[in-house]
Amino acid sequence: MTFARNAVLLLLLSAALPASAQSAAPVELEQLTSPEVAALQQHGWDTIIIPTGGTEQNGPQLTLGKHNIIMRYTAGEIAKRLGHTLVAPILAYVPEGNIDPPEGHMQSPGTISLPEPVFAAVVEAAARSFIATGFKTVLLIGDSGPNQAPQEAVAAKLGAEFATAGIHVIAVTDYYAANGQVDWLRAAGQTEADIGVHAGIRETSELLAIDPSAVRRELLTAATTWPEMAGRPDHAKAEWGRRLLDLKIEAALRQIRRLRGQSE
Repeated sequence: MTFARNAVLLLLLSAALPASAQSAAPVELEQLTSPEVAALQQHGWDTIIIPTGGTEQNGPQLTLGKHNIIMRYTAGEIAKRLGHTLVAPILAYVPEGNIDPPEGHMQSPGTISLPEPVFAAVVEAAARSFIATGFKTVLLIGDSGPNQAPQEAVAAKLGAEFATAGIHVIAVTDYYAANGQVDWLRAAGQTEADIGVHAGIRETSELLAIDPSAVRRELLTAATTWPEMAGRPDHAKAEWGRRLLDLKIEAALRQIRRLRGQSE
């Protein structure tokens, strides 16, 4: 039996196992065939996460795909802990600022930006695709700030449209906006100025925890003059990153479970 067939067998068997046992099963949609997805849906795997990241400048010390690396990890963990949940391919093209004339992150090489209406249309089309092919709950989770409002608008629109069909579209906003990371770092002795708002302690620590190759350690210094950078990424620690990632995951799980309970 091939690895792929073993993986699918594990997925099918895990439908009858507790969430702790399901955590060993692969959850990435793009690793499955269409018949395999259909088989999983018959066993209750009717929730899909649409994860959105971004491709943006992150100063001299973090790679452009920072958000995608983080989102790939956190979305996978959220899916495993929820159970019966798959993860769609990460959307790496998101709003990053005006293109012409360039504004925000678009002032730095390598950044890719979509206008908000285009991004919202892509997210909506993806959600509609999953609804049309049998998923009952669509979770929109974004690791970047400009992703949040368009995702909320899409969730509100589709949630209202499909409510009578028992289909739920949820923007999981607490993952980004109410995760307690800043308070946790303050308790660890960091000031708000040191924490920063972009490519600072939080994101640098998260990458050190899950993909150190995405961090240019020799360039971890005090706040630089790079556009839109602040904070002290040189204070980042892998052990902090592991806790910061868990805070995001836990915030998402709490919100999802709360909203699911309200709708049932």
